[in-house]
Amino acid sequence: MTFPHLSLVADPHDRLGLLRTDEAWLQERWADRSGRVLVIAGTRVRPGPDGLEWISTADAPDGVRVLLGVRGDVTWWAVIVPGEVAKAEPERWLPLRGLLPFLGGDQVGQAPLVFHAVGLAEWHWAHRFCPRCGGALTPRAAGHELVCAGCGKPQFPRSDPAVIMLIASGEPGSPDERCLLGRNHAWPAGRFSTLAGFCEPGESLEDAVRREVQEETGVVVGEVSYFGNQPWPLPSSLMLGFHGRAVSEQIRLEDDEVEEARWFTRADMRRQAEAGSLVLPGGVSISRSLVEDWYGGPLPGSW
Repeated sequence: MTFPHLSLVADPHDRLGLLRTDEAWLQERWADRSGRVLVIAGTRVRPGPDGLEWISTADAPDGVRVLLGVRGDVTWWAVIVPGEVAKAEPERWLPLRGLLPFLGGDQVGQAPLVFHAVGLAEWHWAHRFCPRCGGALTPRAAGHELVCAGCGKPQFPRSDPAVIMLIASGEPGSPDERCLLGRNHAWPAGRFSTLAGFCEPGESLEDAVRREVQEETGVVVGEVSYFGNQPWPLPSSLMLGFHGRAVSEQIRLEDDEVEEARWFTRADMRRQAEAGSLVLPGGVSISRSLVEDWYGGPLPGSW
């Protein structure tokens, strides 16, 4: 079975980490006008009528220059300009979630580059001052490091581990087997998804799955197995997918984030998805892949 979330990471670029401090090489590659640049205003990108616009290095504005890497014979860059640039046309400059529709079809190969670029832009936006002394931070290593002008402490990009899980109960593969889905207060009626949450310091990923499910729904989880992962820089997460087996089925909602949680058999899921009363996550998300892996095939409808 092909999992839809993998399409967003199917064609990674060579990030050339060892060359980020080679100033002569960086200048040489920037001078090659075949290089392509994505302009980011703060954390937003302005797509054109035909998709995302990668311009020549010759046309790039001044800003923080970020080396993304090489794919094929092309060097790929991002240039981060002040967020005020986007304020003049707020409806045209989109955050990463708004760019996802532009990363489908024949544009899907751009996704690893865009995730890399916007993820770093989010990091630059959120880390403008040193957490140790409050001094100003200056970029170096082609945008992948920030160093404090006061105490000299370097800062590096971080990815926050978040667990996302499909919890099932009953005999595996039987008609009575059920999976647990929940919905947020802010979502439209009928929209359900797998449960998710962040890993806490000193906690294993498996224990994070068990804790988050119990906190959000009261359901106790036993066995936990790894499924896969998906970079999700919204703004800086790495989604780590798991399957889990419930040892209790009683739902007790005590977390304000979850408005409703329900158990679905495969027949329930198919019937309600076809009727439109159950709306599942979009195909590019690992949540969708978890659901369809448990279900055993594609399902209709999505966010």
